[in-house]
Amino acid sequence: MEKAICNFFFKLFGWKVILADIKSIKKAIFIVTPHTTWIDFLIGLGVRAHIDIYIGYLGKKELFDLPIVGKLFPALGGFPVDRFSNKNKVEEVVDMFSKNENMLIALAPEGTRKNVDKLRTGFYYMALAAKVPIIMVGFEFPTKTIIFNKPFIPTGNLEADLKEIANFYKNIKGVQKDWINNY
Repeated sequence: MEKAICNFFFKLFGWKVILADIKSIKKAIFIVTPHTTWIDFLIGLGVRAHIDIYIGYLGKKELFDLPIVGKLFPALGGFPVDRFSNKNKVEEVVDMFSKNENMLIALAPEGTRKNVDKLRTGFYYMALAAKVPIIMVGFEFPTKTIIFNKPFIPTGNLEADLKEIANFYKNIKGVQKDWINNY
């Protein structure tokens, strides 16, 4: 039922998808940017239903603690991240990947809906340590298009890899993309 409703609204509001060949991928980290509004979450649910690939997501723990709606987030595939704990978030996610045969996780590498100068790099170290590809997903708001890039395998050269990631996003016209100019 969730899938049909999400897909209906995705199409109703005129969004479309450009999908790279990712259907056979069993494990990956999807980085989604720009993250500009809470509506991104609803668009994400719609695109997930539309492409028929179940992708979980990481979200800030505070959202999962909210009354009523906080119970909805895990039901929709969410994994809470406590940004203020001393636990190593990279190790936590790598451990989740090692315990699951199939695991696709999405996150917003900006770490906030506010404008940022640089991406947070946790996603990169998670993918590198878990030995999973990064799939870049761009929310192109002016054309209502979600663009999935082909899987990208991190090399361990953070600077070069971040330049390649920024290169994918440089033509994605979202509301916020200042971080691209810093790579």
